[in-house]
Amino acid sequence: MIWAGFILGLLGSLHCIGMCGPIAFMLPVDRNNSGKRASQISTYHLGRLLAYSGIGVLFGLIGRSLTLFGFQQQLSIAIGVLMIVIVILPYSRFRHNTLSKPLYLFVSRIKSALGSTLKKRTLSAFFSIGFLNGLLPCGLVYMAVFGAIGTADILHGAVFMFLFGLGTVPLMTAAIFIGKLFTPKRKKQIQKLIPVMVIIIGVLFIVRGLGLGIPYLSPTEINDVVSSQMNCH
Repeated sequence: MIWAGFILGLLGSLHCIGMCGPIAFMLPVDRNNSGKRASQISTYHLGRLLAYSGIGVLFGLIGRSLTLFGFQQQLSIAIGVLMIVIVILPYSRFRHNTLSKPLYLFVSRIKSALGSTLKKRTLSAFFSIGFLNGLLPCGLVYMAVFGAIGTADILHGAVFMFLFGLGTVPLMTAAIFIGKLFTPKRKKQIQKLIPVMVIIIGVLFIVRGLGLGIPYLSPTEINDVVSSQMNCH
């Protein structure tokens, strides 16, 4: 299940380029020194991966807290259903939600901080750009967050989000150099796979919660594992 985060990030990379591509295009990398350029790009990605991992810790903790009340299987099923429903329902159903206003305020502050940081060329600036970039919300990140909650574990949530970020690294790196090659037609072709992958991951979470007795995929004693861990203390 954890590796589903990597696959989601890999397939969703073109979506990331559409949302975060302008940031990658504007990265003030050194075009003349390959060694320095590599360290700058690596530091940028390190910041992104750390931000995603931190998000995974937070939402893994939320999932863990819910499972302590014996709802781990129900939580897994609910997360799977929610992922599928969000893919199926039109985006317009969510975009005008009044709860999104604080989110827009948060995004505007992140973009403002990014604008000032993009003018610098220090390694710490590249790390900050990557970290702030990782905090920018988008639909694909929301799906990954649901996955982190569904892991119901702090470490697994962090690893899920880290692998999600890792999956976006190849195309995000390519975007820094050859962003113009990602034509709208090519983006649409690959983006069609994203909903399919999200639905597959959602189904996996549902199967996991059903407790069908399939080792690693759908264990029958998820709640027993949680209770035994609690009793050890």
